Amino acid sequence: MRIIPVSEMFMVEEIAAGIAAHDWVVRPGFIDPERCTALRKEAESLHRSGRFRAAGIGQAAERRADIRSDELLWIEPASAPLASKMLQQELEVLRVAVNAATYLGLHELEAHYAAYPPGAAYARHLDRFREENQRVVSMVLYLNEAWTIADGGELKLYPSGVAEPVTVLPCGGTLVCFLSEAVPHEVLPAKRLRLSLTGWFRRRA
Repeated sequence: MRIIPVSEMFMVEEIAAGIAAHDWVVRPGFIDPERCTALRKEAESLHRSGRFRAAGIGQAAERRADIRSDELLWIEPASAPLASKMLQQELEVLRVAVNAATYLGLHELEAHYAAYPPGAAYARHLDRFREENQRVVSMVLYLNEAWTIADGGELKLYPSGVAEPVTVLPCGGTLVCFLSEAVPHEVLPAKRLRLSLTGWFRRRA
Protein backbone atom coordinates (compact mmCIF):
# COMPACT_ATOMS: atom_id res chain seq x y z
CA MET A 1 0.00 0.00 0.00
CA ARG A 2 1.37 3.39 -1.02
CA ILE A 3 1.72 5.86 1.85
CA ILE A 4 -0.46 8.91 1.09
CA PRO A 5 1.29 12.24 1.90
CA VAL A 6 -0.42 14.65 4.27
CA SER A 7 -1.03 17.14 1.43
CA GLU A 8 -2.93 14.49 -0.54
CA MET A 9 -4.97 13.55 2.53
CA PHE A 10 -6.15 17.18 2.81
CA MET A 11 -7.23 17.00 -0.84
CA VAL A 12 -9.11 13.74 -0.26
CA GLU A 13 -10.89 15.19 2.78
CA GLU A 14 -11.80 18.29 0.73
CA ILE A 15 -13.36 16.08 -1.95
CA ALA A 16 -15.29 14.05 0.63
CA ALA A 17 -16.59 17.24 2.25
CA GLY A 18 -17.71 18.59 -1.13
CA ILE A 19 -19.73 15.46 -1.88
CA ALA A 20 -21.31 15.57 1.57
CA ALA A 21 -22.26 19.24 1.22
CA HIS A 22 -23.24 19.58 -2.45
CA ASP A 23 -23.65 16.05 -3.93
CA TRP A 24 -20.81 16.73 -6.40
CA VAL A 25 -17.24 17.99 -6.57
CA VAL A 26 -14.64 18.74 -9.28
CA ARG A 27 -10.97 18.58 -8.26
CA PRO A 28 -8.21 19.40 -10.79
CA GLY A 29 -4.78 17.94 -10.04
CA PHE A 30 -5.98 14.86 -8.17
CA ILE A 31 -2.95 12.99 -9.50
CA ASP A 32 0.36 14.38 -10.71
CA PRO A 33 1.18 14.64 -14.45
CA GLU A 34 3.60 11.69 -14.35
CA ARG A 35 0.99 9.34 -12.88
CA CYS A 36 -1.61 10.64 -15.31
CA THR A 37 0.69 10.04 -18.27
CA ALA A 38 1.39 6.46 -17.17
CA LEU A 39 -2.33 5.68 -16.85
CA ARG A 40 -3.08 7.31 -20.20
CA LYS A 41 -0.38 5.27 -21.95
CA GLU A 42 -1.76 2.07 -20.41
CA ALA A 43 -5.27 2.95 -21.59
CA GLU A 44 -4.05 3.95 -25.07
CA SER A 45 -2.12 0.70 -25.45
CA LEU A 46 -5.12 -1.39 -24.43
CA HIS A 47 -7.37 0.58 -26.77
CA ARG A 48 -5.01 0.12 -29.73
CA SER A 49 -4.87 -3.62 -29.04
CA GLY A 50 -8.65 -3.91 -29.44
CA ARG A 51 -9.40 -4.78 -25.80
CA PHE A 52 -12.17 -2.19 -25.40
CA ARG A 53 -15.79 -3.05 -26.19
CA ALA A 54 -18.78 -0.89 -27.12
CA ALA A 55 -20.64 0.21 -24.00
CA GLY A 56 -24.32 -0.50 -23.40
CA ILE A 57 -27.10 0.98 -21.29
CA GLY A 58 -28.99 -0.58 -18.37
CA GLN A 59 -28.26 -3.84 -16.62
CA ALA A 60 -28.79 -5.71 -19.88
CA ALA A 61 -26.06 -3.54 -21.51
CA GLU A 62 -28.29 -2.84 -24.50
CA ARG A 63 -26.38 -1.30 -27.41
CA ARG A 64 -27.87 2.11 -28.20
CA ALA A 65 -25.41 4.19 -30.19
CA ASP A 66 -27.99 6.97 -30.40
CA ILE A 67 -27.74 7.31 -26.59
CA ARG A 68 -24.23 6.12 -25.83
CA SER A 69 -21.29 5.55 -28.18
CA ASP A 70 -18.27 5.18 -25.88
CA GLU A 71 -16.12 2.08 -25.38
CA LEU A 72 -14.90 0.53 -22.15
CA LEU A 73 -12.59 -2.02 -20.57
CA TRP A 74 -13.24 -3.25 -17.03
CA ILE A 75 -10.21 -3.01 -14.77
CA GLU A 76 -8.47 -6.26 -13.82
CA PRO A 77 -4.99 -6.60 -12.28
CA ALA A 78 -3.67 -8.78 -15.10
CA SER A 79 -4.78 -6.51 -17.94
CA ALA A 80 -4.48 -3.05 -16.39
CA PRO A 81 -1.95 -3.17 -13.52
CA LEU A 82 -1.50 0.62 -13.21
CA ALA A 83 -5.22 1.27 -12.99
CA SER A 84 -5.57 -1.58 -10.49
CA LYS A 85 -2.97 0.06 -8.26
CA MET A 86 -4.87 3.33 -8.50
CA LEU A 87 -8.01 1.57 -7.27
CA GLN A 88 -6.11 -0.01 -4.37
CA GLN A 89 -4.28 3.16 -3.34
CA GLU A 90 -5.57 6.72 -3.86
CA LEU A 91 -9.11 5.73 -4.76
CA GLU A 92 -9.37 3.37 -1.80
CA VAL A 93 -8.26 6.21 0.48
CA LEU A 94 -10.93 8.37 -1.16
CA ARG A 95 -13.60 5.69 -0.61
CA VAL A 96 -12.80 5.57 3.10
CA ALA A 97 -12.85 9.37 3.40
CA VAL A 98 -16.16 9.75 1.56
CA ASN A 99 -17.66 7.00 3.70
CA ALA A 100 -16.59 8.80 6.86
CA ALA A 101 -18.05 12.09 5.64
CA THR A 102 -21.36 10.79 4.26
CA TYR A 103 -22.19 7.48 6.05
CA LEU A 104 -23.26 6.05 2.69
CA GLY A 105 -22.00 2.53 3.41
CA LEU A 106 -19.55 2.45 0.51
CA HIS A 107 -18.08 -1.03 0.35
CA GLU A 108 -16.12 -1.23 -2.91
CA LEU A 109 -15.17 0.46 -6.16
CA GLU A 110 -15.91 -1.00 -9.59
CA ALA A 111 -14.18 0.76 -12.45
CA HIS A 112 -13.26 0.68 -16.11
CA TYR A 113 -11.25 2.61 -18.63
CA ALA A 114 -13.60 4.65 -20.82
CA ALA A 115 -12.72 5.75 -24.35
CA TYR A 116 -14.71 8.20 -26.45
CA PRO A 117 -13.49 8.11 -30.06
CA PRO A 118 -14.00 11.30 -32.10
CA GLY A 119 -17.72 12.05 -32.33
CA ALA A 120 -18.72 9.69 -29.49
CA ALA A 121 -21.08 11.02 -26.80
CA TYR A 122 -23.41 9.97 -23.99
CA ALA A 123 -26.87 11.55 -23.67
CA ARG A 124 -28.14 12.96 -20.37
CA HIS A 125 -28.72 10.19 -17.82
CA LEU A 126 -28.37 9.02 -14.21
CA ASP A 127 -25.84 6.34 -13.27
CA ARG A 128 -28.05 4.29 -10.96
CA PHE A 129 -30.01 1.38 -12.42
CA ARG A 130 -33.75 1.42 -11.72
CA GLU A 131 -33.65 -2.17 -10.49
CA GLU A 132 -30.87 -1.79 -7.90
CA ASN A 133 -29.26 0.82 -5.69
CA GLN A 134 -25.69 -0.42 -5.26
CA ARG A 135 -24.03 2.39 -7.23
CA VAL A 136 -23.84 5.33 -4.85
CA VAL A 137 -21.02 7.71 -5.82
CA SER A 138 -19.86 8.09 -9.43
CA MET A 139 -16.20 8.86 -10.09
CA VAL A 140 -14.38 10.04 -13.24
CA LEU A 141 -10.62 10.62 -13.41
CA TYR A 142 -9.57 12.21 -16.71
CA LEU A 143 -6.35 11.14 -18.42
CA ASN A 144 -6.18 13.47 -21.43
CA GLU A 145 -3.08 15.44 -22.35
CA ALA A 146 -3.19 19.15 -23.25
CA TRP A 147 -6.96 19.15 -23.67
CA THR A 148 -8.55 22.43 -24.84
CA ILE A 149 -12.07 23.78 -25.33
CA ALA A 150 -11.62 23.25 -29.07
CA ASP A 151 -11.32 19.49 -28.43
CA GLY A 152 -14.89 19.28 -27.05
CA GLY A 153 -15.86 16.26 -24.96
CA GLU A 154 -17.08 18.27 -21.97
CA LEU A 155 -18.92 16.64 -19.09
CA LYS A 156 -22.09 18.51 -18.14
CA LEU A 157 -23.52 18.03 -14.64
CA TYR A 158 -27.07 19.04 -13.74
CA PRO A 159 -27.14 19.21 -9.93
CA SER A 160 -30.34 20.25 -8.19
CA GLY A 161 -30.42 23.83 -6.98
CA VAL A 162 -27.94 25.03 -9.63
CA ALA A 163 -29.32 27.38 -12.26
CA GLU A 164 -26.82 26.52 -15.01
CA PRO A 165 -25.21 23.15 -15.75
CA VAL A 166 -21.69 22.60 -14.46
CA THR A 167 -19.34 22.16 -17.43
CA VAL A 168 -16.12 20.21 -16.90
CA LEU A 169 -13.32 20.12 -19.46
CA PRO A 170 -11.78 16.60 -19.37
CA CYS A 171 -8.23 17.72 -18.59
CA GLY A 172 -5.75 15.11 -17.40
CA GLY A 173 -5.61 14.70 -13.62
CA THR A 174 -9.05 16.20 -12.95
CA LEU A 175 -11.32 14.12 -10.71
CA VAL A 176 -15.12 14.46 -10.72
CA CYS A 177 -17.32 12.78 -8.10
CA PHE A 178 -21.08 13.00 -7.64
CA LEU A 179 -24.02 11.08 -6.16
CA SER A 180 -25.11 8.53 -8.75
CA GLU A 181 -28.86 8.84 -8.12
CA ALA A 182 -28.97 12.62 -7.69
CA VAL A 183 -26.91 14.25 -10.46
CA PRO A 184 -27.95 13.84 -14.11
CA HIS A 185 -25.08 14.32 -16.54
CA GLU A 186 -24.04 13.98 -20.17
CA VAL A 187 -20.87 13.79 -22.26
CA LEU A 188 -20.60 15.98 -25.33
CA PRO A 189 -18.88 14.78 -28.53
CA ALA A 190 -15.11 15.13 -28.65
CA LYS A 191 -12.90 15.83 -31.65
CA ARG A 192 -10.14 13.45 -30.54
CA LEU A 193 -9.87 10.32 -28.41
CA ARG A 194 -11.03 11.10 -24.87
CA LEU A 195 -9.85 8.79 -22.07
CA SER A 196 -10.78 8.40 -18.41
CA LEU A 197 -10.78 6.00 -15.50
CA THR A 198 -14.45 5.80 -14.54
CA GLY A 199 -16.34 3.92 -11.85
CA TRP A 200 -18.70 3.81 -8.92
CA PHE A 201 -18.28 3.49 -5.18
CA ARG A 202 -20.86 0.85 -4.29
CA ARG A 203 -22.69 -0.40 -1.24
CA ARG A 204 -23.35 -4.07 -0.54
CA ALA A 205 -26.29 -5.69 -2.31
